[in-house]
Amino acid sequence: MSWKVSVEATAFNSSQFPLSGVPEIAVAGRSNVGKSTLVNAILGSKLAHVGGTPGKTRSVNFYLVDTGTISFRLVDLPGYGYAKSGKAERKAWSQLTSSYVENRASLVLVCHLVDFRHGLLANDRALQDWLSERRRPFMVLFTKADKISKGKRRSLLNQYVKDGLGSIDVPIVTSGEDRSGIDEARAFIENFIIKL
Repeated sequence: MSWKVSVEATAFNSSQFPLSGVPEIAVAGRSNVGKSTLVNAILGSKLAHVGGTPGKTRSVNFYLVDTGTISFRLVDLPGYGYAKSGKAERKAWSQLTSSYVENRASLVLVCHLVDFRHGLLANDRALQDWLSERRRPFMVLFTKADKISKGKRRSLLNQYVKDGLGSIDVPIVTSGEDRSGIDEARAFIENFIIKL
C-alpha cells in the first residue's frame, strides 16, 4: 500500500491555500500530541517537520497523496493550546485554522489527534464541540500508544469511549514510533474517501 506523496503548499494565510479540488482530510491536535510524527508515519515519508519544541507547525501544510486508486490531500493544521506562544501568535494561528475549517469546501474529515496517555483534555473537548457546531465530521486517532503497554491498550480505549468522546467510528490507537495502528489509519482514510 505505497502512496505517492508531495508537498503541495505551505500556507501562512488563507490566500495561499491551493484551489479546492480533491477531497481533503485535515489533521488537528494539541501541540506536543505527536502530530508531525504521525503525519509522516501516515504519509510514509518524512515531509512534515518534527521539532523538539511544541507548537512547531505554524502554517497549514497541504500534502497531495496518490494511492494508485484515489487522490486526496492530507492537511496538517497548526497545533492548539501551546501556552508558551504569544497571545497575538496564538490568535493568528487560530484565525488561520478557523478560516480553513469553516470555509473549505473540499474538507471532508478532520482526524482529531489525542494523546493516548491523557485522553480528551478540556481543549480537546472544546475542539470537538467547535467541529460539531460547524457540522464537520471528525475521527479520533490516539497517538503515542508506544508509551502504554500493549496489554493495557484495549481496556484504556474502552474506558475513553465509555467516558464519552466524539468520533465517527471507533478511535484508532496509533504510534508514529512503533507504527502500531498506522496501516489501519491509512486504510480508514482510503475507505472513507472511496465511500464519498
